[in-house]
Amino acid sequence: MMVLLIIASLFALLCLVMTLVNLRLWPRPEPASKSVEGTLVSICIPARNEERNIGEVIKSLLAQEYREIEVLVYDDESTDRTRAIIEDLAARDARVVRVPSVPLPEGWNGKQHACWRMSQRARGKWMLFTDADVRFTPDCIGRTLASANAQNAPLLSGFPHQETGSLAEAMAVPMIFFLLLGYLPFARMRSTLDQSASAGCGQFLFIRRDAYDASGGHEGFRASMHDGIMLPRAVRRAGMKSDLFDCTDLCSCRMYNGFAQTWRGFAKNAYEGLGTPVLLIFLTVVHLIAHVLPWIVLVRIATGNTSKTLLPLALLACAMPLVQRWAIHSRLKLPQWVVVLHPLSILMMTLIQWHSFVLHISGRRSWRGRTAGRVARNVAA
Repeated sequence: MMVLLIIASLFALLCLVMTLVNLRLWPRPEPASKSVEGTLVSICIPARNEERNIGEVIKSLLAQEYREIEVLVYDDESTDRTRAIIEDLAARDARVVRVPSVPLPEGWNGKQHACWRMSQRARGKWMLFTDADVRFTPDCIGRTLASANAQNAPLLSGFPHQETGSLAEAMAVPMIFFLLLGYLPFARMRSTLDQSASAGCGQFLFIRRDAYDASGGHEGFRASMHDGIMLPRAVRRAGMKSDLFDCTDLCSCRMYNGFAQTWRGFAKNAYEGLGTPVLLIFLTVVHLIAHVLPWIVLVRIATGNTSKTLLPLALLACAMPLVQRWAIHSRLKLPQWVVVLHPLSILMMTLIQWHSFVLHISGRRSWRGRTAGRVARNVAA
């Protein structure tokens, strides 16, 4: 047990240091600059049954201080009032364009097809691919354009401020940042074009037109459910740079609502983000040893079932991940109270990853009424 606690402490220390370094290397948005004025930005929003969101996201974009924009929206065979809302807003403001819809072709994921269709109609030098549940501050586009130029990044991605309204959301959503900041060295991300050193968020993908075309765009990963991973990799394969910035203050999003939606939402692409069973098994073992075992030891010490000589090491192994989570939550304005539930969040994330793996191998990954497994098999055929 002593050996396992030493391993847990060393791994927790490594992740803590990595996170603290990454937080320093994660740039905040640049101020808007007049030097970028006159550059058209095409904002692309896929929408499938988004009547509760589509009006608000478009209005937040039309309120941008940076005026050189067009807002393209693709109604992906919605059965609610999504299309009517889009058409009404397009009639009021010429910057809103409803891209004509067609039936989803075989071999395509719905979101990737919608983004591809919009990209073919986009006129901007830059394109922002985002989601209907994202809300933008008035200075978002101007500051993002300035940041992309300052970081010299043909693809710049960021994570909107993640709003959570239930225990399940508060436990699961921040784990995105725990994995990103604890395992991806940002210094290496910027010093290499290695695809494995890239990351992105499908809620906010800001890409230069020439980089999009050279990478093959969404057509290159048409069957995927994880554009946040796939587009940065495609850009790097094409020999160009992708980067991240902290857009917490520029936009916000409530990704999921409640336990069931949170579980299904993460399960649809959690395994795809990992990619291999070997990595899934490795992370499961590491997480159980480094983030769950020390807490079990503390409980056993408290109940008199384990020697108290292990107490200092167990406390150290438990404390470092809590410090790591506190640093992340402080920077990203995430709920602080959930930090103390860290080992439970780890267990929840691990179970979701394994559920996602089962759905993947059985061809049952689905979202909004469409099954990814069928799409993938159509591509293979």
